[in-house]
Amino acid sequence: MSDARSPAQIEADIISRREQLAVVLDEIGVRVHPKTIIGDAKAKAAEAVDRTAGRAFVAVNRTVSDVKAQFVSEEGAPRLERVIPAALLVVGVVGLLAVSRRRK
Repeated sequence: MSDARSPAQIEADIISRREQLAVVLDEIGVRVHPKTIIGDAKAKAAEAVDRTAGRAFVAVNRTVSDVKAQFVSEEGAPRLERVIPAALLVVGVVGLLAVSRRRK
């Protein structure tokens, strides 16, 4: 058996490889194009911001729920033993701030 290829087969292989190389070069050109790079960077940044915002939302929501649980019972009734001292504290701080502003 002869492993020798005909000139037509060699030429067909060259043409096929050339077409494959052209496709690969086109793909590389698209990947390294500045608009593509910028678009990818924007997408990654947006994903990171979304992920961070989601984590922040969950953390804030959990904190608000924890604080709410301190002032409201499981049935939804206010816990007066905690609400009244907290309200007095807030009124006192606001009053001190108002007095200190008047002195200036």
